[in-house]
Amino acid sequence: MLIVGFVCLWCPVIFFLLYVILNYLIRGKKSVCIVVLGDIGRSPRMQYHATSFAADGFNVDLVGYGGSVPFSTVRNSEKITLYELIQAPAFLKSVPRLLGYVLKVLFQSITLGLKLLLLPKSGVIFLQNPPSIPTIAVCWIVCLLRGSKLFVDWHNYGYSILSLSLGNKHPLVKFSKWYEHAFGRMSHLNICVTKAMKKDLQENWHIRAETLYDRPADMFQQTSLPVAHKLFTKLSQQYDVFSNRNIPNSTIFTTQSKDGTIEWLRDRPALVISSTSWTEDEDFGILLKALTEYDEAQREDSPLPNLICVITGKGPQKEFYRSEIQNRQWKKVEFCLPWLESEDYPKLLGAADLGICLHASSSGLDLPMKVVDMFGCGLPVCALKFNCISELVEDGSNGLVFQDAKELLQQLKILMADFKTDKTKLRQMRQNLERFQKMRWHASWKNVVLNILEQKIKYD
Repeated sequence: MLIVGFVCLWCPVIFFLLYVILNYLIRGKKSVCIVVLGDIGRSPRMQYHATSFAADGFNVDLVGYGGSVPFSTVRNSEKITLYELIQAPAFLKSVPRLLGYVLKVLFQSITLGLKLLLLPKSGVIFLQNPPSIPTIAVCWIVCLLRGSKLFVDWHNYGYSILSLSLGNKHPLVKFSKWYEHAFGRMSHLNICVTKAMKKDLQENWHIRAETLYDRPADMFQQTSLPVAHKLFTKLSQQYDVFSNRNIPNSTIFTTQSKDGTIEWLRDRPALVISSTSWTEDEDFGILLKALTEYDEAQREDSPLPNLICVITGKGPQKEFYRSEIQNRQWKKVEFCLPWLESEDYPKLLGAADLGICLHASSSGLDLPMKVVDMFGCGLPVCALKFNCISELVEDGSNGLVFQDAKELLQQLKILMADFKTDKTKLRQMRQNLERFQKMRWHASWKNVVLNILEQKIKYD
């Protein structure tokens, strides 16, 4: 009986020690585990990382939540394996907010930790931050147990996003900042999205990071007229704003003659596009106010074209603003809030005339990836001004920067004043984007991420 009790008592300990020892003895194949505590399909930068790792011979485990469909390059790669995490129970939304948050974090910690411990060992755990809680601590513990390296890609600071809804003085925000500082320094390797963030990480966090700017993937190109017409025709079957019932074989933007020739309609509206997550760090009210005044000005100023404003994405504030749009009397401005297939989004960007970005940055240190995608398609952008936006948008060259609705309205009037003639200003901005379009994601990734790994880590 004593022997049985002794075995029952020490078996888990022995098993745990053997597990740790074996993980340290096995250095691991050329492999990486990418962790996204969010919807994988709505995490483009991490999907780009996955495809780049795979292209350079790594075996990739991509761990995150399901929901949106990932890129076809991710789904179809033999080198990439997707692992979906279990969503937190729905009842947590009905309990008191703080209690629900604590229980959700515990649930995420357990499910993520077990998933990472039971997967085949990877030499590197590559983590997206934010979210910070509980991912940094969980991934650090797993790396400690398995002898892996923790590689953090700093997109922003988690505590700064949390402060948008709770305020800087909230205890949870203060804890989040302490936590992020403490465990962020446990990482072995780091990259970030701007030079401003690199400097801040070095000076205030004592974390050395290299800057890897977001760059467009190869799918983001200027759309040819035939492809644009086909896309508009497809969208017109779902959204009336794209349809044209006055001219056969036509959309609101394009027409196809009997001999098959496709042309832009001479009096077509301008296509303005914005992509948003409908969250607190993007004040959509700025765009609504500017377009309301544009709508009123257009009735008196005939050279200005009508606008069709397409806003893609989904998020918590979408229905609120949909109601705001529907409750206003528009004459010369129309809206469409579609959810596009991943393959159609780049095509629509490449067929648009102007992009709008309302991203404000909770930390003032990150850059909007949507602008990178737009630039990849040769699409000029009007972007909201914040601390480091100049690292991406060169005011007056590849786009314009505004501070409020009044400035955005003036920029719309300036850019659209010659739309019906030769579109001089927009055309010049497109030409200025040609240099940006030449550097694509994978080439930039190899120069930074692959170079770091080759210098710091040796694989069998």
